[in-house]
Amino acid sequence: MALMKIKFDLKKRVKLAQFVWFLYWFSVMAGVLVLSMGLFFKIELRKRSELMDNNESHFLPNLLIFVGFIACGINAFGGKVCYDSLDPTKFAKWQPMLKPFLMSCVGFNVLLFLTALLCFVMRIPLQFTLAEGLKNGMKFYKDTDTPGRCYMKRTLDLMQIEFRCCGNNNYRDWFEIQWVSNRYLDFSAKAVKDRIGSNVDGQYLMDGVPFSCCNPSSPRPCIQGKMTNNSAHYSYDHYTEDLNVWKRGCREAMLSYYGGLMNTIGALVLLVTILEVAVMIGLQYVNTSLSTLANPEDPESESEGWILEKTMKETFTDIMATMKNMGKGNQVDEGAEAGVATVS
Repeated sequence: MALMKIKFDLKKRVKLAQFVWFLYWFSVMAGVLVLSMGLFFKIELRKRSELMDNNESHFLPNLLIFVGFIACGINAFGGKVCYDSLDPTKFAKWQPMLKPFLMSCVGFNVLLFLTALLCFVMRIPLQFTLAEGLKNGMKFYKDTDTPGRCYMKRTLDLMQIEFRCCGNNNYRDWFEIQWVSNRYLDFSAKAVKDRIGSNVDGQYLMDGVPFSCCNPSSPRPCIQGKMTNNSAHYSYDHYTEDLNVWKRGCREAMLSYYGGLMNTIGALVLLVTILEVAVMIGLQYVNTSLSTLANPEDPESESEGWILEKTMKETFTDIMATMKNMGKGNQVDEGAEAGVATVS
């Protein structure tokens, strides 16, 4: 027994073909939107690729661009088929292709669904990528004279200003690295010698942060140096004072931005997947309703359309049986080849 069987006359078939045609071209625009979101996401990642530990983060935007492009092609083809279904002579040339096309649509919809899931789960690896990338980027902040790293100071400063953040986890991360270039240190000064000598790695560490950590909304002039020295500033206590630098770490800020972007894209791809399933079912009804005309010579005769020719259980059983037969066929072929090899 067919799954969700519906009877059609000419008027219903025409309305169905027109409606599915409209949905297909709407789906083309949805494919363009997915492709555009993939391009936008890729551009946003490239802006701060120096602060990410690997290039694997570009897999998702590349996948979005790919599925968006494929969606445009599949839906344009489906729209053409629905348009030609209004003319039986034109539709006849498409009928042999429809079964393979619908099977490919099933596979594409599975790919779309997996892409949507990836948008939600990629937040976890992105967190580690950002943590390691920011940690390395902060180490290179001072290397303004080193080829290949001279841009890192500008990149980090712009990022901290844009995302209103400071450091990797928080502003104290800057206390643990030397972020001032040796070029700007007076090594003849006792204070500099003492500070470098007090550090086992010979680095110039201090309780200060770059200017880009300053919060411009604070009424007090920015205290970005000697932040833990209460006597260095008037009416100041770093334990209780509301610091006028950004307290949120940049890893959290960027993860929030990119995570929100991926969640939005994931929800969009899920909606596109639902739309793709709907147009696939619509095309199946168009195909079966035209293939089962009571009188093929009379376009006005009644017909029946369905989603599956058999029930879900019967269809699943048939698929499993086909797969088993294919497996047995491969085993027979391998056995025959082994026998030939033995005879030789």
